[in-house]
Amino acid sequence: MTALNFHNSATRGREEFVPLDPQHVRLYVCGPTVYDYAHLGNARPVVVFDVLVRVLRTLFPQVTYVRNITDVEDKINARARENGEEIGALTARTTADFHHDIAALNCLPPDEEPRATENVDSMLTLIGRLIENGHAYVAEGHVLFAVNSFEAYGSLSGRSTDEMLAGARVEVAPYKKEAGDFVLWKPSAGDEPGWASPWGRGRPGWHIECSAMSWRYLGVDFDIHGGGHDLLFPHHENEVAQSVCAFPGSRFAKVWLHNGMILVNGEKMSKSLGNFVTIRDLLSHGPWAGEAFRLLLLKTHYRSSLDFTLERLQEARVELDDFYNLLARDLPDPDQDDPVVEAMVNWASEPLRDDLNTPLAIARLRDLRTLENVATVGGSAAAVLSRIGKDWQPQSGQAGEALKRAAKLLGLLYTDPQIWRKGAASDDAVIEQAIAARLAARAAKDWIEADRIRAELLTKGVVLEDGSTGTSWRRVSGGPLS
Repeated sequence: MTALNFHNSATRGREEFVPLDPQHVRLYVCGPTVYDYAHLGNARPVVVFDVLVRVLRTLFPQVTYVRNITDVEDKINARARENGEEIGALTARTTADFHHDIAALNCLPPDEEPRATENVDSMLTLIGRLIENGHAYVAEGHVLFAVNSFEAYGSLSGRSTDEMLAGARVEVAPYKKEAGDFVLWKPSAGDEPGWASPWGRGRPGWHIECSAMSWRYLGVDFDIHGGGHDLLFPHHENEVAQSVCAFPGSRFAKVWLHNGMILVNGEKMSKSLGNFVTIRDLLSHGPWAGEAFRLLLLKTHYRSSLDFTLERLQEARVELDDFYNLLARDLPDPDQDDPVVEAMVNWASEPLRDDLNTPLAIARLRDLRTLENVATVGGSAAAVLSRIGKDWQPQSGQAGEALKRAAKLLGLLYTDPQIWRKGAASDDAVIEQAIAARLAARAAKDWIEADRIRAELLTKGVVLEDGSTGTSWRRVSGGPLS
């Protein structure tokens, strides 16, 4: 079996994964800050590390997956004031929204999902250790980490001091010893969430939260830390500094994995550009959208940037249609221990052990689909078998069964094929009904209603084309979903 290997951000190179404890792999992934709907960029690490956990669980006896919830942060305070909403109510509602939306992407729940507000005691302990070890200082009710006290600061991100100062949102404050020193604890006003501490009533800085929760649930040292590339600096850099300095001699996380960013229509997602898309926006397109988006994400390697368009989402849906049309056939069920099936499953999933090469794994799912089509309806598999270097002659049902099992590692093809096909048909029926309603509005010379229906369909990526023979429609890429 191919060894499991990853590109480690800390060493900036490919290396074989050897867990600290072969019987128990432990990983921590930074979760959402809960003050609004999660956007497409938030979804990517959830899907990427969901695949990673699925793979790890096939290779190791025990895997503990921790993904946190940040429910104390200044953005949350600002949104609660803006809404006139209690902070607890806001975070409870948006956490539930997050769970709902990622469940639609078929993401398994983590083994532990600690909330920052439930782990303040651990944060206070870490801050106390940092002060005692000479790596933090108290100033005007704040506790700050002294970056100059840690010689290795910047080694994770590979940045110089000047680059780090330029790349971080550095708060200019007279109580700081150095501009790059970052907050571990800050004072809270009366209307802000706060906890009693040796340094006065206050709340934690963002970075100390993850150090404390990973320590509590995984220990001083653990195997894998993951998150988006945008967190590499300053968040992950600061996590390393805090954790290693609080526990001298530790290394914190052994392997660091970072996924690339998501663009929308070729540009960085931004509300000011009008291309800000939430998972909830995406799911409004129909029951197929969650799985289609998951496939779209996995067709690009996790470390590469990904350009999301409605056209590419539709392409993913069409590809899923092809898979489900195959699985909807009445295929024979091979034995669970069928050696041909096992060989095909191992071959199809092998790329996932090579730095989660999901694009190649999906390409191999397509080859299994071809082999099943040949076995079921006839034709020649010679070209596929020659290209992949195999001499299989699968009987009907074998490649289809291997397809289902290999897809499970990717979190794909989990919908009942008949339900998928009905959903796709009903989605098209909704569009046809809207077109009929628009034609009726035009016949009644209700041009406002006709234009409203046309505009609503356009937001869903459906363009209407009026001609001499009637109205036709097509799906296209374009502006944000709504």
